[in-house]
Amino acid sequence: MKKTVLTLLSFLFWITVIQAQDSLRSVALTFDKALEMTLQNSHVIKQSQYHVQEKDQALKAARGLYFPKIGVSANFVRMSEDLTLDLTPVKESILPIYQGMANYVVYSGVQTPSGTVLDQQTSTAYMRGQYKAGYDKLYASDWNETIQKKQFATVAANASWPLFVGGKIRIANKVAKIEKQEAEGATTQKQGELTSELVERYFGLCLAKHAVNVRQEVLSGVGKHLNDAEKLEKEGMIAHAEVLNAKLFYANADRELKKAKRNVGIINQALLNTLAIENDTTIEPASPLFYLDSIENVEYFKKSAMDKNPSLLQVDDKKQLVEQNYKAHLSEFLPTIAALGTYNLWNKDLSPYMPEWMVGVGMTYNIFDGASRYRKLKEASLKQNQVEEAKQKVESDLSTVVNKLYNELNISVEQLQALESSLTFADELVRVREKAFQEEMSNSTEVVDAQLALAQIKIERLQAMYNYDLCLARLLQYAGIPEQFNSYKQRPSSKSN
Repeated sequence: MKKTVLTLLSFLFWITVIQAQDSLRSVALTFDKALEMTLQNSHVIKQSQYHVQEKDQALKAARGLYFPKIGVSANFVRMSEDLTLDLTPVKESILPIYQGMANYVVYSGVQTPSGTVLDQQTSTAYMRGQYKAGYDKLYASDWNETIQKKQFATVAANASWPLFVGGKIRIANKVAKIEKQEAEGATTQKQGELTSELVERYFGLCLAKHAVNVRQEVLSGVGKHLNDAEKLEKEGMIAHAEVLNAKLFYANADRELKKAKRNVGIINQALLNTLAIENDTTIEPASPLFYLDSIENVEYFKKSAMDKNPSLLQVDDKKQLVEQNYKAHLSEFLPTIAALGTYNLWNKDLSPYMPEWMVGVGMTYNIFDGASRYRKLKEASLKQNQVEEAKQKVESDLSTVVNKLYNELNISVEQLQALESSLTFADELVRVREKAFQEEMSNSTEVVDAQLALAQIKIERLQAMYNYDLCLARLLQYAGIPEQFNSYKQRPSSKSN
């Protein structure tokens, strides 16, 4: 029974191990594919793209300022009392006239509707009767008229169209366009930064994996040397101290190998973060480290930086924004003119004296504001000076960093060229030392030292190539042409590890 349980547990253990191994995916990636994945998956790029879309909508909104605004308004109003017009004084002024015409005025020659001309007595009686009727009617009328009831409601269509606002609408559209351009520049800058980050981590992983291979070669070489030393000790050809020395070097080589392997895991995790893919993936870089003996001169990259560097272009955008800000404050000194219109769609108890529609043109102009407009205009002018100084500083910094990176690039090339010959000498030295040890003309320390020197040169060569790739990526980033990194990598004169 106990044996059966142990067998079952062993089976379950190996099933778990196999599943764990299956869950660790190994993916071979070229640098081109890694760059495509980075730009496609990056949350930073997606955020920047949403920002561009946001500014695009703001630009479309600014264009809408050129069009009239049409809307519907509904109002309910309750006043303290009805609005009335008392014409009693007019009544009191007219009634005496009618009374006099009806009682005292004599008329003659009045023609009736049938065409008969009346004599004086008949004419006077007829006209006095007419004025008497008019008097009675006026006297009986209510001369205190209600113009508007204290409660009423209206629904009206309203329209307004700015005719002249001192250029504010045009400025708002230019500002929105510049801000969108600035957002696009920020996206380009993020893409350049991500390209450099990918180069650092992708080729860093290449370097780390090659370092593991070199450390493995060292461990194998030291292990072979240890095995030879133990055989020679048994034959009495060398002292036991030589074997102990070989064991010490073997332990050190094993420790360095484990350290190199752990470094691979750390850099692989960083690369996964840049690629924005699952953490259970092991990346196998399919593109090698490379370098070029020569590229364009430093002036080429300086000129490109002054024309295309995203940071400098964003400073130019800031300069345009403060210029538009200055014009906006300048427009405050001009009047605002707009066409207005209202059409009464429906009403309840609205005064019949109110018109059905109205149109007009209005103007507003601020005559005095305590010199606030002038001070704001002065403030905008000083901002222009600040941005101009900032631009000169960015240009100076760009020139300096391009010079620095270009020189570091050349240093890496010089190191690689020098290490090529050193590698040949170190390889030959290992062969000579091992042969001398076999012939008892050299001790184990000399053999291991030669092997470590060879390993050191190999790692230095890989490190110099990695530094070259990283410097090239950053140089192209600051030059505003990070997308050209692949074209440099694919040049016919490119040399790889």
